[in-house]
Amino acid sequence: MSARPPYPRTRRLRAAIAAPCAALLLAATGCSFGEPEPDPAGEPPNLPTPSATASPGGAGQQVVTTVLAKGLRVPWGIAFLPDGGALVTERDTARILKVGPESGPDGLKVTAVQTIADVAAAGEGGLMGIAVSPDYAKDRAVFVYYTTERDNRIARLRLGEEPTPILTGIPKAGIHNGGGLAFGPDGRLYASTGDAGDRPQSQDPKRLGGKILRITADGKPAPGNPYPNSPVWSIGHRNVQGLAWDAGKRMYAVEFGQNTWDEINEITKGRNYGWPQVEGREDDKRFVNPVVQWPTSDASCSGMAAVDRLLVTGCLRGKRLWLVELTDTGTVLGQPRELLTNRYGRLRAVVAAPDGSLWVSTSNHDGRGDPAPEDDRLLRLVFADGGAGRS
Repeated sequence: MSARPPYPRTRRLRAAIAAPCAALLLAATGCSFGEPEPDPAGEPPNLPTPSATASPGGAGQQVVTTVLAKGLRVPWGIAFLPDGGALVTERDTARILKVGPESGPDGLKVTAVQTIADVAAAGEGGLMGIAVSPDYAKDRAVFVYYTTERDNRIARLRLGEEPTPILTGIPKAGIHNGGGLAFGPDGRLYASTGDAGDRPQSQDPKRLGGKILRITADGKPAPGNPYPNSPVWSIGHRNVQGLAWDAGKRMYAVEFGQNTWDEINEITKGRNYGWPQVEGREDDKRFVNPVVQWPTSDASCSGMAAVDRLLVTGCLRGKRLWLVELTDTGTVLGQPRELLTNRYGRLRAVVAAPDGSLWVSTSNHDGRGDPAPEDDRLLRLVFADGGAGRS
């Protein structure tokens, strides 16, 4: 399968969403993958066999779901290269995989392109977020967020070369390591961190845990940050992972609550999101209320993507996707809709692909799931009723 030529993102999204179901099924079942390198830990290699199914997506929608890859081990982050291929991190093996777009005798290839030697995977830590430089054609830079024996950190690398740490000292623990990484519309690199089980640090602007950070490509505090000489962009978070921006360049983050509420928040410079004083909505003017909240049993969401006016988040404990439609001003329109509930188990990464489809990873080998023989899997979703949201 060859890479598509570049063209404006909104055209890509609308074209993919409006594609006929039959054509999508034909395209999906026509792909196959080459065998990647063996897992250094002795696990079976990825042996994907693509398959596609159509199922109701809520509110009259049909969604075509294609299994792109299987036999993965906790695929945590997904980022796309300019050639249309995707880089996928495996949390526990510390591998970076490349999925397509090169074609061989068996179609698209899945290959292990790198293992990050310093990763110390344990509990919720390991190789997590990944982001591709907006200037990749010039600098070939890829950024990763990972756990070492001492800390969580962000490093810059070129594929196949040793990573160079650019921000270290992010608190680590067996839980609440954050791990999200994404470039914003402003060209700055954003990272989401967890409180590492140390709640008070979320309210301390001088500490990196329980925050959203904003840095340059060299790891320095980005100009315009709210705290002088600090990478901190927002405070009061428990454990943020997924980050996304809508068509209006508004930033959103999905956050794990404790026992009551999980949240999606609109993130604004310098604001306080309440943890540990607040979980969910409270009448407290010091803190920002979430735009959406769910009981933790229905959510515990990790990854998030924005497609036009739709936020899509993948949930672990809730074993579903939640679809949240936004108005032009960024407020929530109607009630969130669920998709793929209990169909593929725990869902983690959610990323909008260059062709407008959604790529989603399962997370059933993360120590809290019940893995099927094919797990973990990489899925591709296309809404086939003419739109994921309203035009």
